[in-house]
Amino acid sequence: MIRAYLVAVLTELIFGFSFIFTKGALDYVTPHQLLAFRFITAAFVLTILRALRIIKINLKDRPLGRVLLLALFQPVLYFIFETTGVNLTTASEAGLMIALIPVFVTLLAALFLKEIPSPLQAVSIAISVLGVGFIVLGGGRLTTSGHALGLLALLGAVLSAALFTTMSRWLSRQFRPVELTYIMMWAGAIFFGGLALAQNSLTPAQILALLQDKKVWTAVLYLGVLSSVVAFFGTNYFIAKIGAARSAVFANLATIVSVAAGIGLRGEPFHWYHLVGGVLILLGVAGTNRFGPRARPSTRPRG
Repeated sequence: MIRAYLVAVLTELIFGFSFIFTKGALDYVTPHQLLAFRFITAAFVLTILRALRIIKINLKDRPLGRVLLLALFQPVLYFIFETTGVNLTTASEAGLMIALIPVFVTLLAALFLKEIPSPLQAVSIAISVLGVGFIVLGGGRLTTSGHALGLLALLGAVLSAALFTTMSRWLSRQFRPVELTYIMMWAGAIFFGGLALAQNSLTPAQILALLQDKKVWTAVLYLGVLSSVVAFFGTNYFIAKIGAARSAVFANLATIVSVAAGIGLRGEPFHWYHLVGGVLILLGVAGTNRFGPRARPSTRPRG
């Protein structure tokens, strides 16, 4: 059990620092270039693991069309919104906003699946929305169009992930988590790889030149290997050992890490409204998870 808790902590640390690596790499490459590098790396790593029979992938006679439809929400829309949001805001704000995903999942489940939230869940949702209000309205920075667009992009990422989680519930009976992740990584590699080539028309020499920058290749390895592959296996391991209900608590650790890393490593500003908003969001998310029915955890990649 101690090992499971250690794996949980390490996994959430990986997710928490992912925003820092994303923010650092975006100083040198475009969002679409970074996403292409990330997903191509993750897809090839998973393919190697499949070839070595470390993981088992069986896609024969499976409804792949449904998975590809879901891939529109995750990874395509989610990571477009998330990377754009991180680029226009701060790593700490991104971590706080992305923490809202469980709240949006609950709202969408009530809307589409008729899973009505309990009164305590409704209160928790209201608390988290209040927290977002503190962050969005604090400091009067909505007059800065770039920052406002970044916050809207992060909300778009939250909505995309929540739609994916809600719509993918029936597929969890037909695909194992590793199979869904394998398809999603390749969908991301093909989409973002093609998009990056179409937008930039880079030659192989120019691509290699970009990857020679230390901040770029370290971010690609961190996001493509640690955050997309290693953390995925870590998540499935500790959820199996300690259960979905207890594991939900650890997700808040990633948010705290992203905020602390943004302040400590990048010198990002952190004001009173960030603190108040962050606490309200974490309380709201914890309440939404705590007072709702136990659900199967999402297989979506994070960070």
